[in-house]
Amino acid sequence: MKNNQLIYIFLSTIPKWKVVTYKIIADKFGIHPRAVARILSQNHEPDIYPCYKVVHHDGKIGGYTHELWIEEKIRRLEKDWIKVVNGKISKEYFWLG
Repeated sequence: MKNNQLIYIFLSTIPKWKVVTYKIIADKFGIHPRAVARILSQNHEPDIYPCYKVVHHDGKIGGYTHELWIEEKIRRLEKDWIKVVNGKISKEYFWLG
């Protein structure tokens, strides 16, 4: 199975009230965080594989490949009981997988 598929499967295991970072995924799969971002940008099924639950290591939201961009990412995170304050997420929501 390719890293892309494994990463997508990993995304589906993130608890509803948690997020992960690009670095956590990168370390888990032995790739660079930018490679993780590239893989996530190709996700065509965010309702199944929630790539919106991936943030920067400092809690910043980052980008989101969706027609509504960052507003949609925040909407989805808040729907999952994750507070976004000033474009950031508290580390209390981080999940180490």
